[in-house]
Amino acid sequence: MKDRIQALLGEINKGIYEKETELAMSLLAALAGESIILLGPPGVAKSMVARRLKSAFKDGRSFEYLMSRFSTPDEIFGPVSISKLKDQDKYERNIDGYLPTADVVFLDEIWKAGPAIQNTLLTVINEKLFRNGDTEIRLPLKLLVSASNELPAQGEGLEALWDRFIIRMECSNIKKESNFNAMLLDNDSEKDIEVPESLQITNDEYQSWGESIGRVAVPEQVLKCINVIRRAMGNVAVSNSDERHNVYVSDRRWKNIVRLLKTSAFMHDRTEVSHADLLPIYHCLWQEPEEVEGIRDIVIGALLSEFSSKIAQQKKDLESDIRVYRQHRATMKARKQIEKNDGDKKIFDSFYYHLLDHDTGNTYIFVTDYQNMRQYTQKNAGQMGVIYKDPNDSKRSIIRSYDGADTPQGARTVSLTRDKNGIYIDGVYFEIEKLKTGEQQQLPTPKGTVTDRNYFLEIEYFSDRISKRVEEVQDNMFVSPADKKTMETYAQAIYQELAKMRYDVLKLEEE
Repeated sequence: MKDRIQALLGEINKGIYEKETELAMSLLAALAGESIILLGPPGVAKSMVARRLKSAFKDGRSFEYLMSRFSTPDEIFGPVSISKLKDQDKYERNIDGYLPTADVVFLDEIWKAGPAIQNTLLTVINEKLFRNGDTEIRLPLKLLVSASNELPAQGEGLEALWDRFIIRMECSNIKKESNFNAMLLDNDSEKDIEVPESLQITNDEYQSWGESIGRVAVPEQVLKCINVIRRAMGNVAVSNSDERHNVYVSDRRWKNIVRLLKTSAFMHDRTEVSHADLLPIYHCLWQEPEEVEGIRDIVIGALLSEFSSKIAQQKKDLESDIRVYRQHRATMKARKQIEKNDGDKKIFDSFYYHLLDHDTGNTYIFVTDYQNMRQYTQKNAGQMGVIYKDPNDSKRSIIRSYDGADTPQGARTVSLTRDKNGIYIDGVYFEIEKLKTGEQQQLPTPKGTVTDRNYFLEIEYFSDRISKRVEEVQDNMFVSPADKKTMETYAQAIYQELAKMRYDVLKLEEE
């Protein structure tokens, strides 16, 4: 199925430049039984998209019409049959050659149509039904492509019709100069194409595929991702603005979006939807063009969110293990030093030595800072330190070596040196309290436990899962090249984070 659909897309793309995504999404809409609206200025091949889609279906018939405020239902759905009205007293339209008999319909400037046309279109799009006189007709309609160079006007009752177009896409002029030049010199681009019959979709296939699409499963993980996207729609970034929009998406639209996802999965030879099918749905969620980029970022972020959240937690766990590991190392080093040189000094609260006669008598210094402090000499000017109030005990002052990092609130800087019994603060000597004769003390012991997790294995697992997800997106024929590139950029940012974590894991092996 996938090979066939890709080959079909290749055929209908011939002679059209930079409309691959519009054609792919239109085909997806057709196979799902949905509709699409193309927004853009005149002359950007919007009508050509509909004409090419007709060629995708065997014996496909098309109908095109440029709407105006003077358009009548007769011009769209067929004129009333005068003979039947006269002879049989039946109000019935001659529909042959009009919208009710077409497989693919293109309606340009749709917002200019009057209420009579628009109301009938609601039923046509929703139910694929048309009431002709006293008979209800099941339409052969597979795709309705609408076009406009503007959004529907507010307050004119067009919201219901706007909501029926599940896929919304902006069309623009050709951007790449090489493609523009090729278009100028292409004499065959306006001609109808002939798609090989082996690639064209028959009515029987279309019906059969529709039933199979309905049986495609939607896994729990995909539903979770959809809900992540849905929650984020309340806070959508607006391009070139600091504004955030709460974008309304109806339940009916979400239901139709799932139909698109199932169709995408089926066309990729899968029996269940995957995360890769989700990326194109940002075309279904915006209400204003300024929201497109913000919603695309939301969808791409959601595709990687399950990894991002787990990696963020893993990073916190790793940082905690590194802190505990370093505390263990520092504690054991201090313990050895105490046992070797400072066994006579009294330890307070497992971490501190007490300075006698400093300030109010409640000044303490970290054991490790004392042990690492420069020895006093006449030539040694000392090293920088700080004195500050203990945030957990306002009566206690703490002395620490200072490396130029953030200064504790209310701290003052001092010069520090030491000898074997005490320290010099700005040249003034203060002795450290010692154990009394026969007094026993508990030496510092490591606090907390370093987990035995294999962080390297976890990092490789996440890296592999992300790589597979990116590959799935790259393999999806309904995802545009630009979206694939953006997905790669998002993934690269996570890879960089994982690379930093690999480096941090080595800190758990430091001697």
